[in-house]
Amino acid sequence: MRLYDTARRAVVAFEPGPVVTMYTCGITPYDAAHMGHAATYLTYDVVQRRLRDLGHQTRCVRNVTDVDDDILRKARQLGVHYLDLAAEEMARFDANMDALGLLGSYSEPRATSAIPDILGFIGRVLDAGHAYQAAGAVYFDVGSFPGFGQVSHLARAEMVALAAERGGRPDDPAKRDPLDFVLWQPSAPDEPAWESRWGPGRPGWHVECSSLAMRELGPTIDLHGGGTDLIFPHHECEAAQSRAATGQPFVRHWLHVAMVCLDGEKMSKSLGNLVFVSDLLKEWEPGAVRLAVLAQHYRTSWETILGGIPGDLFADNTKKWSGDHSASDVEDTHGILVTNRPIARENPAIVDVAPTALTHFGQIPPTHYAGKTLFSLP
Repeated sequence: MRLYDTARRAVVAFEPGPVVTMYTCGITPYDAAHMGHAATYLTYDVVQRRLRDLGHQTRCVRNVTDVDDDILRKARQLGVHYLDLAAEEMARFDANMDALGLLGSYSEPRATSAIPDILGFIGRVLDAGHAYQAAGAVYFDVGSFPGFGQVSHLARAEMVALAAERGGRPDDPAKRDPLDFVLWQPSAPDEPAWESRWGPGRPGWHVECSSLAMRELGPTIDLHGGGTDLIFPHHECEAAQSRAATGQPFVRHWLHVAMVCLDGEKMSKSLGNLVFVSDLLKEWEPGAVRLAVLAQHYRTSWETILGGIPGDLFADNTKKWSGDHSASDVEDTHGILVTNRPIARENPAIVDVAPTALTHFGQIPPTHYAGKTLFSLP
C-alpha cells in the first residue's frame, strides 16, 4: 500500500508490521456529527479494511475530547453539565457512524479518563527541559525543539495566524514565544479542575491526544491523522511534545483528509455551516451516503450542498443508479467499484481497494438507493 504522508509531502510506501496501530482524532462532543466527520472516519475505515484484507491486524483508536474550551463553552450556554452534554452527543455520534458501516474502534478513550497519564506526560516534558511554568500554567517551549514545523512545513507567520484562528492564543502575555502552547492551564471558577503539582487546573487540548495515544498504542504510532484543519496547530504540537517526552518519533505516517465545504467555506462547528449526518440519514439510505462520500478524492476538498450530498455526484448519477444498468454504467475494476465516475481509482494513495471497503461490515450485499438496487458484486 502507498499512502500520502503529510510530513514527507509525498506518496510513499506504507509498510507496517503484522499489527497496525492507528490513531484518528475524535470529536469534541458538543454537537452532532457532520459530513466532514463522515469523510474523515470513512477514509480511515477504508484504509483499515484494506489492511485487514492484506492480512494485518488493526488497532484503530479514536479519542473523545470530553473536556476543552469548546465543550465547556457550549455546556455553559445550555446550562448543563459538560459530561452530560458529552454523553448525549456521543450516543448520537456512535449511532451515525454505526449506520455508515464503520468498523468499531479498538478503543475510544476519553480525555477525562487520562488525567493521571496527562500529568505524568507533562512532568516528563518539563524534566526534559522543553516546557516552563508561568502564570499558573505550563507551556511547551517551541524554541527548545528544533523540529517544530516538520509536520506542517508552514512559515512562522502562517503558524501564528493559524494559532490565533484555532485557539492557540499567540497574544497570551505569559508566553515566551507566541507559538508556545499550553500543556496545563488554570480552570475558570465554573470549569472542572484537577489537582496537580502546578496547581489546580485542566489539560490543554494537544496534550490530551498525545497522552491517550501513548497509553493505548505505545510511544510510536504507525498511522495518525484526521482532517487537514488539524495539521496545525494540533498535530504539529502533538508531534513536538511527544518526541520531547519520549525521545522517540511519535508517528511513522501522517494521513489527513481534506475539508468538506458548504458555499465555499470549510464545514465546521465554529462557523455553523453544517450538514449533519443524522439529517442525511432521514432522507438517504446509509449505503448511498457512504458511497457518495467515498466517491470524493480524500485529499481534495469538495463542495456539498444544503441537502448534504456532493453537488456534482448525485445530480449526475441518480438517474443511472435508480434505473437499469449496463456494463458501461457499473463495473468492478481491480476490486474498485466504479459507476460512471471512479470512486477510488484515481486516488494514488488508496489503491486496489477491495470491494469490502465500500460496503457494510465486510459483507457484499446489494446496496440500495431510494429502494432500488445500486450495485451487486459477485
